[in-house]
Amino acid sequence: MPRVSRPLLALTLLCCITACGGAGSAQKETAAPSDKPTPVAPATTKPSPTAAAPTLPPGKDGETPIFSHGRRDHGKRIALTFDADMTSDQGPRAARGEHFDNPALIATLRRLKVPATLFMTGKWAEQYPDQARSIGADPLFEVANHSYSHHAFASPCYGLPPVKGGARADLEKAFAAFRRAGVERTVPYFRFPGGCHNPSVLKELGPAKVTAVQWDVISGDAFAKRPGPVADEVLAKARPGSVVVMHCTRSAAPATEAAVRTIVPRLRERGYELVRVSDLIAGG
Repeated sequence: MPRVSRPLLALTLLCCITACGGAGSAQKETAAPSDKPTPVAPATTKPSPTAAAPTLPPGKDGETPIFSHGRRDHGKRIALTFDADMTSDQGPRAARGEHFDNPALIATLRRLKVPATLFMTGKWAEQYPDQARSIGADPLFEVANHSYSHHAFASPCYGLPPVKGGARADLEKAFAAFRRAGVERTVPYFRFPGGCHNPSVLKELGPAKVTAVQWDVISGDAFAKRPGPVADEVLAKARPGSVVVMHCTRSAAPATEAAVRTIVPRLRERGYELVRVSDLIAGG
């Protein structure tokens, strides 16, 4: 990953700590789902995703492979990715009016015809099933797994609580939440909350046959109040094959939609093609 300034990195890690929560507007939102435990489907060796997408080969001992960027010499292609975060305790906050979704961002991506990969937590899909279903049904987008409730898969991880019940079970629980919401085009990609992982968890997730997707460009949109610095950071760091991490959460990333309106046309002016993560992985 390219070197980033300490303030920018600290800001991004803060988003990981809070799972992209924060102060939001008080417009009425759909009631939060029940806090009752959700049954977890038994783990299988078959992939849970519903859309065919390329994956990287596993490690020598079957570990989950990691993808951080595409080839630098395979044309000017960049993947914009958006984390749709919710944690296990944010349902009540959503019920009180805090927004963890960002419909305006999705509308802008559609208007600008921007293919994108959305890394979604299972709790987000449960809180916003109609939006999750709409995103999954749109061929512009693909939905990837960002855990069920954004707990740490390796500790320490910036204060995130450790995942309960095992990494593999949590991953499958998120895929099950997508299925219940009717989400199409889920792909076999997984993003670690906070980016935190270790050899043990990579081995545990190996049988799930997913590719772990990290990033090489941090947008700095977490808690950013102005879109200009976010756009400047992406435009300064983007390279052929880059995976840019951004957020689909009004509460914690209110400037993202406006930043995208600057980022997309300027990248295209520079000759870049915007693609999904699956397109970068297919390119090698």
